[in-house]
Amino acid sequence: MKTLKKLILSAAILAASSTAFASVGPARYTNVGHVNPDTYSFTAAHTGTLTAYFVGSTASYTEKLGLNVNGVDTGIWGLQNHSSVYGQSLSFGTVNAGDSLVFKAYVLTTNKTYFSTPGMNPDGLNHIYSHSYAGDSLVPAGTYVAFEDLFNGGDLNYHDLNFVFTNVATATPIPAALWLFGTGIAGLVSASKRRKPSVAA
Repeated sequence: MKTLKKLILSAAILAASSTAFASVGPARYTNVGHVNPDTYSFTAAHTGTLTAYFVGSTASYTEKLGLNVNGVDTGIWGLQNHSSVYGQSLSFGTVNAGDSLVFKAYVLTTNKTYFSTPGMNPDGLNHIYSHSYAGDSLVPAGTYVAFEDLFNGGDLNYHDLNFVFTNVATATPIPAALWLFGTGIAGLVSASKRRKPSVAA
């Protein structure tokens, strides 16, 4: 009888630890308090359904998730942070391979929307952190996207509204300094092409 009790207790501990492990979720942003210097562009990996899985929120504000595909609002909003549970999903319908994807968090409390593209944000800052996620028992492998929900960055913890998306190909993050350097070079090349040759008198 003692052995049976030990086995039952061991099984219960193992089950509890498996459940805890299942909802650990993706790794969080570690440079809290500083703007994430990496920017990201997202495209659909293949033609098929794009699904978002809720993986957490530390926000006191109420907010929900939306999506633009090729610059057009899908009109689909959901996975509100205070009523969603880990692993809950939302389908954004079918996308085509290569479609441009812009994720967005609408903060109902402040009536502000923050996008995965920094230039679309009301403060011009990067409001997301992203990386690939291997998956667990409740959330499949995919692309992790975590939002910062405060104007001008706030606490910059990038953990206010967090999701894993399936069917997303993530471009390699580009550090901001390198991106600015690249756009500066492109601007110089463009300017030199526009110059008209001077005519000798």
